[in-house]
Amino acid sequence: MTSAVCGVCFHHCRLDEGRTGLCRARKNVAGRVVSLNYGRITSAALDPIEKKPLAKFYPGSMILSVGSFGCNLNCPFCQNYEIAGAGEDLPTESAAPSRLAELAEELRPRGNIGLAYTYNEPLVGWEFVRDCAAEVRARGMKNVLVTNGTAEPEVLRELLPLIDAYNIDLKGFTEEWYRKLGGDLQTVKNFIKTAAGAAHVELTTLIVPGENDGEDEMRALSSWAASVDVKIPLHITRFFPRRLMTDRPPTPKETLFRLADVAREKLETVIIGNI
Repeated sequence: MTSAVCGVCFHHCRLDEGRTGLCRARKNVAGRVVSLNYGRITSAALDPIEKKPLAKFYPGSMILSVGSFGCNLNCPFCQNYEIAGAGEDLPTESAAPSRLAELAEELRPRGNIGLAYTYNEPLVGWEFVRDCAAEVRARGMKNVLVTNGTAEPEVLRELLPLIDAYNIDLKGFTEEWYRKLGGDLQTVKNFIKTAAGAAHVELTTLIVPGENDGEDEMRALSSWAASVDVKIPLHITRFFPRRLMTDRPPTPKETLFRLADVAREKLETVIIGNI
């Protein structure tokens, strides 16, 4: 059997023939790691741009949002685990990049500005994002990527000319917390810095009680984000019991307000969402 190494993210899964990576969306087929979710759609909706969430990118507009399956993190609080944690056996609808771009254009009269790649982790199937984004760009519309930022620089470089705006999950600011989620903080920081140099970027941090809700951590996070660009909007959102984290209550609202005040010491725009 011929093994192959997936180069999409820092996990670098070494896969024997027929084996699937931990993201459940990439597989060794005849010695090549290929995308299993190319053109396979699990979710689609015309959403307000603010739901991505993006506060400073075409506010008041709508965007066609699509998702597939798979993710390269393992967050115990994931609210979309039914698709993010699924694999190739999940029922899906097929859609070619050209068809999604056509649909985005057809929705222009309803305020649609383009296509958003979201719901699961889009970059585990980055080739589909690239091909859709090229079609959307050719129609003079916008591309939005909602991502955990856990991808290698080579993947991001393929997308930089095509993506107009990113919302990137910055899930906290300690390596310990990222390890619990199966991620790597430095990878995400590198992703954010590169994306911010090429497009509009906003960040989202979900505040989980007892995990990443300390003032010192938020001060470090917001200080680093401001060092990239003081104008980067930060969305601070509320944890609700989900998936494997049903053992604790929702984040107290007072905690969100307190941490938002800390972040505003460094950042111009801090938004409290999902309360």
